[in-house]
Amino acid sequence: MVRLQARSKNAVIAIGAGTSLSNNVQVLAESHVLIGEGCLIGDNVLIMDSDAHDLSADARKADKTSTTPVVILTAPVIIEDNVFIGSRVIILKGVTIGKDSVIGAGSVVVRSIPPGVIAAGNPAKVIRPL
Repeated sequence: MVRLQARSKNAVIAIGAGTSLSNNVQVLAESHVLIGEGCLIGDNVLIMDSDAHDLSADARKADKTSTTPVVILTAPVIIEDNVFIGSRVIILKGVTIGKDSVIGAGSVVVRSIPPGVIAAGNPAKVIRPL
């Protein structure tokens, strides 16, 4: 099952032609998540363009009696064409993954990755060019 969740009225999730998403992929968008053409996305991948919740403890109170305005930080996620994302990768807000790159299984991508490289780790770092 793939879960695509546009979490606000203006949220956009766009997936290009020929892109394949494996089982249990989750894409959560407050703003935009753009996935290019011909991408391969492994199982249990999570892609988020926001922190999902306010970082202020007061604003997150379960009883919602707080008068603090809720602020959810967002930044678009862009996955360019022909990117291969391994299983169990997490891609966080503000990341662009360049065309033809590969992201190793289990990586946490917190910064943009240039085109044509292999990146892996937590946080993901460029390992070598392709």
